[in-house]
Amino acid sequence: MMIRRNRFNIYLAICLAGCLIAGCATSEEKKHEKQMGRIQLYAESNPDPMGRTKEVQVYRERPVTFTVARDPFLSEASVKHAEIVDAVGGFALRIEFDKQGTWLFEEYTAASRGKHIVVFTQWEDQPGSKVSTGRWLAAPSIQKHVADGIFIFTPDASREEVEKIVLGLNNVARERGTDTETKW
Repeated sequence: MMIRRNRFNIYLAICLAGCLIAGCATSEEKKHEKQMGRIQLYAESNPDPMGRTKEVQVYRERPVTFTVARDPFLSEASVKHAEIVDAVGGFALRIEFDKQGTWLFEEYTAASRGKHIVVFTQWEDQPGSKVSTGRWLAAPSIQKHVADGIFIFTPDASREEVEKIVLGLNNVARERGTDTETKW
């Protein structure tokens, strides 16, 4: 009898330890699931005396000033999936838009060839922390009409910052349900 009781206690202890370990992992995952990110794409435009444009500086090391529309034409609400991809000399941020975002992105790239898309982002430094003030990350030039809804650019950010942005954007997509939308 003693042997069985001791064996039961050992099994119980192992099960409890497993539950505690699994519980800790899931609470950490839940913190990351709440981490949010924000992205806004602005179209470069000519200065407007009526106040429908604003000037922004992109790039930290050698700032370049761009005049953009006051309101973004795309935001995180249209993001389907975001990821970091390897690129020559580093990494790039790849954003895939949902159906509506794809249409808008196609419209702007077709109409604005030779101009820039100026990218603004905000992210949480740690789960549950205050959202950062944000930064203008990039201003890639539109070289061609993009119809597939995929935007790839090299951000002016560290890989750690981009990982936080990607995590936040994917969490927003999951929360909004745009990550499960089927391709047409």
